[in-house]
Amino acid sequence: MTMDLAPGHDEETRLAAQAVLAQQVRELMDAVVVTDVGEDEMTAVTAEIVALTERLNAARRERPHTPEIAPDGTFRHLGNAVTGSCNPHALPLVIERTPEGESRADLEFRPTHEGPPDSVHGGVSAMILDHLLGDAVAASGRAGMTGTLTIRYRQPVPYGQRVVGTAATTRAEGRKTWVDGTITLLDGTPLVEATGLFITPAWWVGALPEAAE
Repeated sequence: MTMDLAPGHDEETRLAAQAVLAQQVRELMDAVVVTDVGEDEMTAVTAEIVALTERLNAARRERPHTPEIAPDGTFRHLGNAVTGSCNPHALPLVIERTPEGESRADLEFRPTHEGPPDSVHGGVSAMILDHLLGDAVAASGRAGMTGTLTIRYRQPVPYGQRVVGTAATTRAEGRKTWVDGTITLLDGTPLVEATGLFITPAWWVGALPEAAE
């Protein structure tokens, strides 16, 4: 993975504005899903969106924002589909790492994430857990790409109310790291459970914790 140092202050101001834009687009996407306005109004709004899209396309990057080191020294990936604050597809997921070694995130899904009626699509839950599990691997000092991901759906995940996602590594052996994760209600009731096997890329093996022993 190539990581570039973050650009200067002026670029940071522009990125902050892009994050605000992305959040507004998230709200627009939700509005499109649930709107009940008439056909004429939808047609008028569509024309406005076409014009706005053309304005944004006046200057384009070749690819979404790549992983980088932010000015404060932290890692960030603004274009990521799960965590990217500049990607309207992302929640965005904000992960905290607990003293106990868990990766944890408060989640609140939106109407755009619906699968079964009033519930989050199972693929969206799997995507969030995959990312949480990967963060837990990184928190343990290892790098890993998803090898296998097993999902157990216990109860429907609601949208529009806060739930909690957690993940933690369970064991490691060579290039393999096993991780467990869950999405639960605030009272701890399990909704979705996941187990993942992550494989450390060959180019990272020399940086594994045991390699320094």
